[in-house]
Amino acid sequence: MDFVVVADLVILLLVLVLPLISHRVEQNLEAFLFLMGVLASLAAGLLDWHLIREALADPIPITLAVLVAGLLFKWGRAFIGDALVRLRTVIPMRALVALIVAVLGLVSSVITAIIASLVLVELISAMRFRAEDESRLVVVACMAIGLGAALTPIGEPLSTIAVSKLDKDFWYLVRLLGPWIVPGILLLAVWTGFRPLAYKGETLTEEESRETYRGVVVRAARVFLFVMALVLLGEGFRPIIDRFVIGLDARLLYWINMVSAVLDNATLTAAEISPRMHETQIRAVLMGLLISGGMLIPGNIPNIIAAGKLKIRSRTWARFGVPLGLSLLAAYFVLLFLV
Repeated sequence: MDFVVVADLVILLLVLVLPLISHRVEQNLEAFLFLMGVLASLAAGLLDWHLIREALADPIPITLAVLVAGLLFKWGRAFIGDALVRLRTVIPMRALVALIVAVLGLVSSVITAIIASLVLVELISAMRFRAEDESRLVVVACMAIGLGAALTPIGEPLSTIAVSKLDKDFWYLVRLLGPWIVPGILLLAVWTGFRPLAYKGETLTEEESRETYRGVVVRAARVFLFVMALVLLGEGFRPIIDRFVIGLDARLLYWINMVSAVLDNATLTAAEISPRMHETQIRAVLMGLLISGGMLIPGNIPNIIAAGKLKIRSRTWARFGVPLGLSLLAAYFVLLFLV
């Protein structure tokens, strides 16, 4: 095994393990991944001006989307609760909950997963359901947001990296995944609408916190650095992708990606996706990552934001997210590979 492959495997191991065991690394994930990306691309001998320009250019669309959507959210935040109160007078609560899950899931690819999850937190905080019902609703809604955000390269880092590495057009993921993701979002919304909901009792209430301009800018800057790091990582990991991943069967790739339940799915996308894959493999990789990413809190950005603001514990999230994710994985496996 040559030096480049050994170096890449060591870096990959560090990327997968250190965020789980080190709180400092977890808190500074973007900077850590950037450092690992530089090391990986240097080890592979691929760090040149072309890659640097690509790493600086690829994050711009999603960063601008996060920045603009963040400003709109800041300016319109005060109206979200009022709008919800008005809607509750004309729409039955279960129908309203289903509508929220469907709309946030479908528009997350436009307003970004980050903003969709912040809107979700505002709405959930205003509804005042029991803690258990709120937790279940948040888990399902974050699953829908995580799925929907993958439809465009501005929705979330996973889709940004996938489109960049495959060198595809803006609508590629809509064509590749849309027929599978959109019905899934709608089914999640309908299922949520049929679940019983109760008021009062203990509630998960977001901390009163002001949305500041500094916070909006810092959030966008962190997304820029995160995506730039993933571009470098993806290119640096090309030797191990070519040697170990491309030859794997699509069905095996689908189930292997259950590890994205505990690891950020955008990082795994950078480590796995290659333009040498055929579409069946690409679809299997992405669907496995997207669904598994909703099972536990660390798997996806919306989970981290919602759980942090609403103080949902990891054990509570797993109680709802793991059965939901396993059910979706099994259903999609049948649809993708057996039907």
